[in-house]
Amino acid sequence: MERRLAGLAPAALWGYFEEICGVPRPSKREEKMTAFLVEFAGKRGLEYRVDEVGNVVIRKPATGGRESAPVVVLQAHVDMVCEQDGEGHDFDRDPIIPVVNGEWIAAAGGTTLGADDGIGVAACLAVLSADDIHHGPLECLFTVDEESGMTGAFALRPDFLQGRMLLNLDSEDEGELFIGCAGGIDTTIRLDGHNAPVPQGYIAARAEVSGLLGGHSGDDINKGRGNAIKILSHLLWKLNNAHGARVATIEGGDKRNAIPRAARAVITFDKQCLHPIVAAFNAYAVEMKETWIAEPGISLTLDTVETPGTALDGPSTATLLNALQACPHGVLAMSCRVPGLVETSTNLASVRFEDEGRALIATSQRSDVNSEKMNAADALDALFRLAGARVWHNDGYPGWTPDAGSALLQVMIDSHERLFGKKPVVRSIHAGLECGLFLEKYPDMKMVSFGPTLRDVHSPRERVHAGSVERWWRHLVDILETI
Repeated sequence: MERRLAGLAPAALWGYFEEICGVPRPSKREEKMTAFLVEFAGKRGLEYRVDEVGNVVIRKPATGGRESAPVVVLQAHVDMVCEQDGEGHDFDRDPIIPVVNGEWIAAAGGTTLGADDGIGVAACLAVLSADDIHHGPLECLFTVDEESGMTGAFALRPDFLQGRMLLNLDSEDEGELFIGCAGGIDTTIRLDGHNAPVPQGYIAARAEVSGLLGGHSGDDINKGRGNAIKILSHLLWKLNNAHGARVATIEGGDKRNAIPRAARAVITFDKQCLHPIVAAFNAYAVEMKETWIAEPGISLTLDTVETPGTALDGPSTATLLNALQACPHGVLAMSCRVPGLVETSTNLASVRFEDEGRALIATSQRSDVNSEKMNAADALDALFRLAGARVWHNDGYPGWTPDAGSALLQVMIDSHERLFGKKPVVRSIHAGLECGLFLEKYPDMKMVSFGPTLRDVHSPRERVHAGSVERWWRHLVDILETI
C-alpha cells in the first residue's frame, strides 16, 4: 500500500492514522474497527476487553520503575462523521485517502477525513506500541458511536476502567486544554400533511441551495455560516405567500451534529406565475450572496422540472413552511460565566419526507446550563405542537462541569510551559464531549481534553494541521512521563 504520510512526524502516529483510514467506521457500524483493535492488542500480547456495545479497552503495563504511578486512561472515539460532496464514496467499504496539502492533511475525493477522532485513536496506538516512553500503567479506551448518540459512553460500565485520570484526545485546538463542555439533546419532529393532485395548468421547478461550508453544529455554530434548510425554506415561504407555490418534495441536511450544507425542493405553481417566481428567485439569490459573506461558495439555482402528479395541498404547504421559517437555528445565548463562549444553541439539522406528505425534521440543542438546554428543546416542542406535529426528545447527554483546580490539569499546564515556553489556554468548549458521561460512571475521575488543530470537521473540508500533531504528541508523551 502506498504510504502517503510517510514523511510526517511522529512516524508511528501517522502510520497508524493511515491504517485507520483504511478501516470503515461510520457511526453505529464500527465492527471492523473493533476487530482491528482486538487484532492490534493480540499481536502485541496486551490485555484487552470488549464490552457489549463494542467499546474496547487495551491495557499496557508500566515501564520499569514506574509501577507505582497512577493508572492513566487515554480515550478516543473510533467512529467518524461520513459526509461527502456528491455520492461516489461508500463509507462502509471504501478507504479514506489522506493527502498532504502543505501543512495540512485532508481527504482526497471530497469526503470527511475522520481525523475526528482518528488522530486520537492513532495517538493511543502509537503509545501502546512505543518502547521509548517511560510511563506508568496505561489504559486506552476506545468508545463507539460518539458522533450520533454517544452510545459507547452511555453504555460504559463502572468496572470497565481501573484508572481515575483520563486524557480525552478529542479536541481540535492545539495549545488549548478543555476542562468543560456543553450538554446536548436531540429533538425530532414528525409533521403530517396532505398530498393532493397537482391542478391542470401547474408546472414545477426545483430550487436548490448548495455550496455552503457546513461544519460542526457546536464548534462552528457561532462562525456566521449559513444553514441551507433555513435559506431554502425562507425562499419557499416567500413563494408560497406571494404565488401559492406548493411543496412536492423537500430534503436537506443529514447528520444531527452538522450544519446543513445543501437543501433542495420541488415546488408546483400556476404556469402564469413562472416569470414573477423567477424574478423573485433571482432577487432572493442576489440578496443571499450579499447576506452570507462567510459563505463564498453559496449557490442558489431554480430549474423547471417534470411536473409531479401530487404535492402538498395549500394548507399543508403553509403549515410546513411556516414551521420551518419560525424554527430557530444558531446561537441562542452567550455565556455569562466564560466570555466569548457560546452558552446555548440549536441546530436545524435535517428535513425530508419520510412518507407521502409526512415531513421528518431533526434538530439538536446544546448548552452548558442544563436548564437552558431543556428550555431550548421545550421551545422547539411548543413551536411544532402549534403546527400540529408530534415531537419527541432523546435522553440527551450531560455537560461537563469544569474543575480548574485538578492536579492533572496543573501537570498539563506545567508540561506545556516547560516544552513550549508559554502557558496553554484553559477553557470550556460548546461541542459535546463524552467526559460528562464518564463522570456519571466514575464520579472521582479527573479529566482534561486536548488535541491537535483540526478545522471544518463534520464536512468534506475537514483537515488536520501536521505541525500541531507533532507538538501535541510531544506534550502527550511528556505528560505520561511526568505523572
